[in-house]
Amino acid sequence: MQTSSILISLSLLLLQFFSSQAITSSQDISALKAFKVAIKPTSIPPWSCLASWDFSTDPCALPRRTHFICGLTCSSDSTRVTQLTLDPTGYSGQLTPLISQLTQLLILDLADNNFFGPIPASISSLSNLQTLTLRSNSFSGSVPDSITKLKKLDALDVSHNSLSGYLPKGSYLISSLRRLDLSYNKLTGSLPKLPYNLLELALKNNSLSGVISKTPFDGLSQLEVVELSENSFTGTLKAWFFLLPSVQQVNLANNKLTGVEIAKPLNGSSDLVAVDLGFNKIEGYLPENLADYPLLSSLTMRYNRLRGTIPMQYSQKKSLRRLFLDGNFLIGKPPTGFFSGDVEVSGSLGDNCLHGCPGSSQLCNPSQKSYSVCKQAYGGKPRS
Repeated sequence: MQTSSILISLSLLLLQFFSSQAITSSQDISALKAFKVAIKPTSIPPWSCLASWDFSTDPCALPRRTHFICGLTCSSDSTRVTQLTLDPTGYSGQLTPLISQLTQLLILDLADNNFFGPIPASISSLSNLQTLTLRSNSFSGSVPDSITKLKKLDALDVSHNSLSGYLPKGSYLISSLRRLDLSYNKLTGSLPKLPYNLLELALKNNSLSGVISKTPFDGLSQLEVVELSENSFTGTLKAWFFLLPSVQQVNLANNKLTGVEIAKPLNGSSDLVAVDLGFNKIEGYLPENLADYPLLSSLTMRYNRLRGTIPMQYSQKKSLRRLFLDGNFLIGKPPTGFFSGDVEVSGSLGDNCLHGCPGSSQLCNPSQKSYSVCKQAYGGKPRS
């Protein structure tokens, strides 16, 4: 009788245990099967996460000793897949449109693999998605407009792919987006209206063009990082740009900008720390007002078409630590404050038309342009 009671108790415990191990949603299982089938078997190493995906067992069942050992995370009740994060082993294949069935997915991370083909428009069905990372693959085609329906998306990183076409015009509709990185693609056109809550914008190394107008940046009170280098932006960068209330780092190097306007910071306050406008076609004089930005520590305006003298205020700025002005047509004698030992500045004033730049200072390397080049640039003898 006692043995019978023990068996009944054990049976109840086992029943309770297995009933607590809820079965993964059938739509999630079919989505995971389709996801794996779309990947070339020869690109799945035997030690990888995907190699452990054996659908003879339940994907969310615990403990995972031999199957589904990595690559996915499930909800607390073990019924839905909430995270799909692949190991970077070089998986090659296409992203199946049936990924849309994982409607409780919070994170989708396929970074550093060899996925190719388009990003399926059906990805818009992942209404709970917070992080989408497809970085360093071979995705092609355009960024689907449907991506703007992901209202909970916080971070989008599709950098280092082969995406082309325009940026979605409805990008601003992703109101929750904080970090956007589409660098190293083949995107064209101008900047669309940007999401209001954006903290970081990275569109480096594309084929974006046109004037950088104020409209895309209207209302972006939290934007801290702007990385737009290695594109084809033209025209004059207007004064409003550096007055964005939270901007800290700006990189617009390697574009086709011809001018820059700098206003003094509002109330003398600004978070601006680093500015890189190197390798453009900027003409005119060095903007004195940059010296009024209290936290500015790095300034690069190398290889432009700048003329005139170096403002004295630059050498009096205690926060300045890196200054690259080489490759312009600056004249006169550089401020003595750079060489007095009071200010520790690294960088270069070389390849200009300066005179009296101490050869013993690292700042004066490389050597200045020849007199004939400077004379031609100024249509006569360069004035000091």
